Amino acid sequence: MAEAHQAVAFQFTVTPDGVDFRLSREALKHIYLSGINSWKKRLIRIKNGILRGVYPGSPTSWLVVVMATVGSSYCKVDISMGLVCCIQRCLPEGCGPYRTPQTRALLSMAIFSTGVWMMGIFFFRQTLKLLLSYHGWMFEMHGQTSHFTKVWAICVRLLSSRRPMLYSFQTSLPKLPVPSVPATVQRYLESVRPLLDDEEYYRMEVLAKEFQDKTAPRLQKYLVLKSWWATNYVSDWWEEYVYLRSRAPLVVNSNYYVMDFVLIKNTNIQAARLGNVVHAMIMYRRKLDREEIKPVMALGIVPMCSYQMERMFNTTRIPGKETDLLQHLSDSRHVAVYHKGRFFKLWLYEGSQLLKPCDLELQFQRILDDPSPPQPGEEKLAALTAGGRLEWAQARQAFFSSGKNKAALDAIERAAFFVALDEESHHYDPEDEASLSLYGKALLHGNCYNRWFDKSFTVIAFKNGQLGLNTEHAWADAPIIGHLWEFVLGTETFHLGYTETGHCQGKANPALAAPQRLQWDIPEQCRAVIESSCRVATALADDVELYCFQFLPFGKGLIKKCRTSPDAFVQIALQLAHFRDRGKFCLTYEASMTRMFREGRTETVRSCTSESTAFVQAMAEGSRMKADLRDLFRKASKKHQNMYRLAMTGAGIDRHLFCLYVVSKYLGVSSPFLAEVLSEPWRLSTSQIAQFQIRMFDPDKYPKHLGAGGGFGPVADDGYGVSYMIAGENTIFFHISSKFSSSETNAQRFGNHIRQALLDIADLFQGPKADS
Repeated sequence: MAEAHQAVAFQFTVTPDGVDFRLSREALKHIYLSGINSWKKRLIRIKNGILRGVYPGSPTSWLVVVMATVGSSYCKVDISMGLVCCIQRCLPEGCGPYRTPQTRALLSMAIFSTGVWMMGIFFFRQTLKLLLSYHGWMFEMHGQTSHFTKVWAICVRLLSSRRPMLYSFQTSLPKLPVPSVPATVQRYLESVRPLLDDEEYYRMEVLAKEFQDKTAPRLQKYLVLKSWWATNYVSDWWEEYVYLRSRAPLVVNSNYYVMDFVLIKNTNIQAARLGNVVHAMIMYRRKLDREEIKPVMALGIVPMCSYQMERMFNTTRIPGKETDLLQHLSDSRHVAVYHKGRFFKLWLYEGSQLLKPCDLELQFQRILDDPSPPQPGEEKLAALTAGGRLEWAQARQAFFSSGKNKAALDAIERAAFFVALDEESHHYDPEDEASLSLYGKALLHGNCYNRWFDKSFTVIAFKNGQLGLNTEHAWADAPIIGHLWEFVLGTETFHLGYTETGHCQGKANPALAAPQRLQWDIPEQCRAVIESSCRVATALADDVELYCFQFLPFGKGLIKKCRTSPDAFVQIALQLAHFRDRGKFCLTYEASMTRMFREGRTETVRSCTSESTAFVQAMAEGSRMKADLRDLFRKASKKHQNMYRLAMTGAGIDRHLFCLYVVSKYLGVSSPFLAEVLSEPWRLSTSQIAQFQIRMFDPDKYPKHLGAGGGFGPVADDGYGVSYMIAGENTIFFHISSKFSSSETNAQRFGNHIRQALLDIADLFQGPKADS
């Protein structure tokens, strides 16, 4: 246990002559450097807090105001209109630094200048918040920008022109507005009209009218009150009630996966790939801590909320009997690693220095070469995080609350993130379509005990060097982890690189202490719980049918020629495919973001509309002219784009109704309308995957540097989960999930329908009169 001895700064033994201390200079050096590094981080946070707090002002602008005030005084011009003299009279006299009139005058001018400077900052912030509350630009046609919007854009650019830090805009972002109840109810009824017959729709209208007139006014008052008090009236309840209070297993039901570059390969060496990727991740974390990452900006001028990034690293979901807890630490200096049933603690730093990629490669290779067997109960231990939350909470309290089990569990839960070294190989072979689906299945659930599903994310490294992520959903949404992943893959490929033999650049330090094996003492009763959780998770995993494919005939290049948004094109194709697959329409969920508001997360776009169903039915008839079908398609596309924009600007349906439902539960108020709305199953749950949030490289110059996106499990037992990434001009990746246990669904069949639907819609726009 050499590594354990090196982790101790001093040892002592009791002898007849007294106590003999043996100090370890090397260990004390590491502790000293670690302390220095910790204080550096504190000072950086203080500095960033000040700079963020005065944005769009700066210390330089304060100095300019002070100099202007002092200069005007020497020119016998009182720009303070007597305020400097008033401040000077209020200062104490006769002692200390205020003794001379000159000092008192300078101090008075500094106080006045600081007040003017702070008032200016407040004014600019409030003006920027007011400007960011304008969303009319989103509803203007491309190429038809109004003069008002052009002036608005110039003003926003002027107020945010100084280089912002990651969180500089947070206090300038507007709050998410609470829609009016009549508007939400009207939009809801409009969304379900194509799904209900006349009798069912009339019944729902009656329920909605009763709710709007009798129950909703009281609930709305409480919700408006919350919106005044809280930063965001949705996000905390959404996190708690949708994610943390769920007692269902995280695997398949909540966690999602992200794929690697699939058309290129940097190296086949597992340890080398991890060396570069883990190093790049900690570089990103350092930038995150220092707020050096640029905020994501819509159109390059409208800032998106960045608060979800705060819990990306050093975060674990802790199971509870009634509700889980997200534990976030300010720092972590190690990662937890799983390989062949063993858990390891791998330090990321030597003293205050981040380990180089070649050193990390050495450490991962040591784990791969370690021949020691798993301890009793250790191999399938992570299955606890894949089973029911109540069972895991009870087992954690009973068997992991003291002793070596607590210490080992703390090492995992307090890690920066989790790393899984798999013994199997996966990759995408365009000649073998099933390879992408098998790769996705491995990332989604693995064997149910080789991922720590509670960690904010798990980096999965296959034997052939292919990577991927499994991500817990409560702490953030997919675009956040996508931002990290883009940075990591770009940094690994274009900045860190590999030698000709596929290893990390540089020479490793063989004197580094080896990674530390975690020690467990798992009793028989706990092993029984582990096996039970493993059976539950395995049953869930085995029931998932995942079909992933690359659609090659076209991408967003051809779609744009159809004069429609790529997202609307795909969503309408999904409606057509689903109708062909099931012979009916269903309630459809598409996730959109509300990050233009402070602490915004997501809103639902109900993609099944009267316009899209009219188009689908016309396509199914097979007798309509192409011109008529194009007209119906454009109406459906226009409707979808408008709904998406409404959702992004705070005028969605589902988050408002969800919050009204939560208020009704707090007040003990029964609402048949809300109960029915919240119980409706989403049989088609969809999401577009964000890409190119960071311009790490030119995609036109490197067209094969494409990730395939990621996916998730089906939301309904008899439904489909569909995620897609419009990956450049000429390709789209799809990830379709369903359950084998449902006789009504088949992921591969649905995927084939999607292919055909895309081709059929594109065919409408082929020919000489396609633009009419």
